[in-house]
Amino acid sequence: MPSTSPLHTALVHLGAWLQQAHYEFTTVTPATHARVNARPGADKAHTLRDVFGWSRPFDATLLPAAALHAMQAGQLLEPHGALFRSKVRFSSLGRMLFAHSAYPTQGADAVFFGPDTSRFAALIENTLRQQPLQPPARILDVGCGAGPGGLIAARQTSFPAEVVLADINPQALVYARANADLNGMANVQCRQGDLYGATDGLFDLIVANPPYLVDPAGRVYRNGGGSLGTDLGERIVAEGLPRLRAGGHLLLYTGVPILDGRDPFLAAVAPVLERAGCRFDYRELDPDVFGEELDMPAYAGADRIAAVALTVQQH
Repeated sequence: MPSTSPLHTALVHLGAWLQQAHYEFTTVTPATHARVNARPGADKAHTLRDVFGWSRPFDATLLPAAALHAMQAGQLLEPHGALFRSKVRFSSLGRMLFAHSAYPTQGADAVFFGPDTSRFAALIENTLRQQPLQPPARILDVGCGAGPGGLIAARQTSFPAEVVLADINPQALVYARANADLNGMANVQCRQGDLYGATDGLFDLIVANPPYLVDPAGRVYRNGGGSLGTDLGERIVAEGLPRLRAGGHLLLYTGVPILDGRDPFLAAVAPVLERAGCRFDYRELDPDVFGEELDMPAYAGADRIAAVALTVQQH
């Protein structure tokens, strides 16, 4: 979908309006979101945060006519009895605002954003504070979703780095393009394809926050592939090494099921990195995320699901 589509225009218009209204919202996990929305009085929106953060039904009189018109033009309004629901959410990361799919993210082409995104952003920011990029630099966000990884990485530089946002989901790229424009980020390209398939050349920094769960519905934003959900992460590492310039970095944030104390993702990628002669650091950022997934048959042998960070430097 081109960047001048009605959806793109609507996302940028709404986002700019919300920025002027000093809107802020921190997106929580789906389980927390469901609990908060189940509270008494939360069945209907009363504020902008209710509409564009908590995805609650709202009366048309709550929004100005210009906002409603933009939502209608971008097909972002969904009837809900006598009320409406927004098909888009907006979430804050520092001073940046990002559009993504409304709760619940059940669509096959949903564009996800949540607490993992915040941890991913912190990993990028902390790494680039310690090891700043030098000009000129190319940044790739592979499996970019709404684009926060690549855009936040570029925001950390003191020069206009080239940014490539790549995703297999065309809907994600519409949101990523809109988020780049909404946050005033120039020199950004959006490419559709499977991981590195739509990109060319070498990069100084590759960042990735791939889906890592086993999803029976096969939703692109959620299903990590394979019996444990780790296939995409493993591919990102193996296929990404040849795409790094000498001295370049790959930053991967992902989730891993721990099986009787063993980490199958690290067991798969460590030999690849060692054979390539790369330096790497691997650590757990959170030992226990998405605990509700342990009820699924795929995780019958898992102790927990851990959020991990892998930092690789090409030799």
